[in-house]
Amino acid sequence: MLKRTPLYDQHAKLGAKLAPFAGWEMPISYKGIIDEHNTVRNSVGIFDIGHMGLIKVEGNDALALIQKTTTNDAARLEMNSCQYAIICNEQGGAIDDVLVYRLPMMYLIVANASNADKVLSWLKAQAKKLKSVTVGRYENYSMLSVQGPQAVAMTEQVLSVKLTELKRNHTLWWRDIILSRTGYTGEDGIELIAAKSDTPAIWQKFLAAGAQPCGLGARDTLRLEAGLPLYGHEYDEQTSPLEVGYAWAVKFDKGDFIGRAALLRQKEQGPKKKLFGLRLNERSIARAGDAVLTADGKEIGKVSSGTFSPSLKQPVALAFLATDQAAAGQKVKVNIRQRSAAAEVVAKTFYKR
Repeated sequence: MLKRTPLYDQHAKLGAKLAPFAGWEMPISYKGIIDEHNTVRNSVGIFDIGHMGLIKVEGNDALALIQKTTTNDAARLEMNSCQYAIICNEQGGAIDDVLVYRLPMMYLIVANASNADKVLSWLKAQAKKLKSVTVGRYENYSMLSVQGPQAVAMTEQVLSVKLTELKRNHTLWWRDIILSRTGYTGEDGIELIAAKSDTPAIWQKFLAAGAQPCGLGARDTLRLEAGLPLYGHEYDEQTSPLEVGYAWAVKFDKGDFIGRAALLRQKEQGPKKKLFGLRLNERSIARAGDAVLTADGKEIGKVSSGTFSPSLKQPVALAFLATDQAAAGQKVKVNIRQRSAAAEVVAKTFYKR
């Protein structure tokens, strides 16, 4: 049976198109993906992200567990801040990419919905090797994401809180809500972690203030334009953060962590594949698994994600290409449904404000 967030009834009343996603019944769109996408780019949209996994890590060895299981250096985190990190297996492949929050009473990990159970089990298994640490779900809390150039101003208005001095990747406690200047759209924004019982009222306040409800369809086109990875497409347990382009989130100098040796070898030898962007020169949309070929027909990689970019008004894609055979500006072909589409290799970030 599909799980539902506390906002399910709100989505149904708004006539959202609902569909299964990672074991949840989630809104894909309301007015339409392009309309919602453009709203986030130009003003403010609000997303229900209550499907994300919230995992708390507590105890004297909490930091030690975070350091052992993630690639970034949580020891550098200021109080009430967060950082992007990858949880790797011994081979350097990604178990999940996560946000790690340092909060007064605990560390909080935000995991992808599809991996929440896996991450929880992995952390609990590693915690058994330490003396004083507990790992569990952050029960009774859910998440909202307010995104767009007007997101901070609207959040200040709705919650009567001052946020203009809140730095990127920093958090603020307001009553029982954790507010963080984070997002997954390429825009400025605020993500809220609030009690499940309070989430519907908060959602309604934002809608009353003029925020447009947005579904996972627009969230996907927004993140793809910004070159942000999606687990199951750009990340999996055979793909490393170095290959995806997140070497900056791997801190080899912090000491040992799971996957360090494999990632260090890959760094020294150079990744054999790398994530690039593709701009397609026609209307065909590439999909995950479509082959990418050189002008003379040699396959050099595969598409990981593809969409029509509302901002660029053309199809774009992310693709893993052989590092010794691909470069920005290169003309290639993409096999889309048994036909060849012309494309150009570009940087993986298509949109940047």
